[in-house]
Amino acid sequence: MFNKKYSNLLFIFFMGLGMSLLMTLIITYINTGYDEFYYKRFLKAWSISLPVAMIATTIVAPIVQKFVDKITK
Repeated sequence: MFNKKYSNLLFIFFMGLGMSLLMTLIITYINTGYDEFYYKRFLKAWSISLPVAMIATTIVAPIVQKFVDKITK
């Protein structure tokens, strides 16, 4: 397993991966439908959304954690 010191990086990686994968699959389907080129369009869109999700998670997660810490006991 991984050392505990890598937990933040692993969280960012898996959260960004999951968010971008699920959202890109759904949004690509809604916008363009499903045909023989769906996976090609999905992979192109995911190649952009994955880095964006990683950066967004890096920025947003600490802010959300502080907020949650303030509103919980």
